[in-house]
Amino acid sequence: MAKKIILALVILILIILAGIILFGNNTVDIYNDGENISVETKTFADIDKRALNGEICNYSFEVMNDTNTDIAAYRHGIEDICRKYGLEDVEINIDSIIGPDQIPVVINVDGTSMLPTLQDGQKVLINKTHNVHVGDIVVADSDEYGGIIKRVDDINSNEIHLTSDNKNISYEYVNGILYEVSGISTWVDISDINGVAISY
Repeated sequence: MAKKIILALVILILIILAGIILFGNNTVDIYNDGENISVETKTFADIDKRALNGEICNYSFEVMNDTNTDIAAYRHGIEDICRKYGLEDVEINIDSIIGPDQIPVVINVDGTSMLPTLQDGQKVLINKTHNVHVGDIVVADSDEYGGIIKRVDDINSNEIHLTSDNKNISYEYVNGILYEVSGISTWVDISDINGVAISY
């Protein structure tokens, strides 16, 4: 009788293990501290986890630098990568220094236009979002100025007005011509916003 019970338990355990192997519990855990990405894939499938994790890391860095990719698109991109490696029905857990389902990015301030709030070379943690409010400091791509970090001064529908905190005006001669040097004041589209500063 004891041998039958042991045999039944062994068969039950084998059935459970086979179910896990065949039907799932594939998970991808991603952590982002704003500068570094770590990825851990848990699966019983016979895949190259190192290559998969490396591809997800590379994709994550692309997302951090792309103004248009939000968390839903990021998750979808990870699902596509997993499918390429033969993983279906993957549970994707995205966590970060600022909480779950957020995309933090650390940037370095270049210049003095945000003095006294931000110093040249200072690191700023931004949350990659288009949810901006008047008074926020944001990172944006400007057609006129390139990548900038400025304060939101006004919002008109999808148009965002950005200004420098540094209101000092100086003058300099270039090739014998006197130029006024002052902070930036410009409009950008909401889609040009890379993120909102949350720690500096």
